[in-house]
Amino acid sequence: MSLSHDEFIGLLHQNENIIHKICRVYCVALAEREDLAQEIIYHLWKAAKSFDNTYKFSTWMYRVALNVAISHYRNNKKNVLATPLGDHHLNKAEPTFDEQEEQVEELYVFIESLPVLDRALILLYLEGKSYKEIASVMGISVTNTGTKINRLKDKLKKHLLTKHKTNG
Repeated sequence: MSLSHDEFIGLLHQNENIIHKICRVYCVALAEREDLAQEIIYHLWKAAKSFDNTYKFSTWMYRVALNVAISHYRNNKKNVLATPLGDHHLNKAEPTFDEQEEQVEELYVFIESLPVLDRALILLYLEGKSYKEIASVMGISVTNTGTKINRLKDKLKKHLLTKHKTNG
C-alpha cells in the first residue's frame, strides 16, 4: 500500500528528528547536513510508494535514511573530522547545562570517528531502539546486533578511560 502525499508529509514531520540525528552523525558541516537531509527526503519520497504499512514508519524511515547517509558518506569522505574527546565530565555529580551540551558534542565527535556502519548502530541504540528494531533497520540478526553494540559500548568505555588516564 502506498502513502498519499498528505500521509507522507504528516509522517515525515512526526519523524523529522530521525533525519536531523542521522545528518548530524554523518556530516560535520551544516551545509553538508542540509544537503544530506534534502537527499534523504528525496529518497524517502521516491520510496514511499513501496512503504508497507504493516511495519512502523519510523523503522522504514531509518532504513532508507541510513542507507542514503552511508552512501553519501562513502561518496564524500572529505567530511571526516576527528578531534580528541576529553574526560573532564567524568565523576561529576550533576553537570551544568553547558557541560551536558559539551558531553553531547563529545559523544558526536566519538561517533563521527567510528566506521560508517557502526555509526548507524550506535545512533539507533542511543535512540532507545530495541535490538530487534535495530536488526530490522540494519538487515542483520538480533544476535549480531547485540554483539556489535556491546563491542561499541566497550570501545567507548576504553576510549573514555584512555582519555581519563591521559588527562589525569
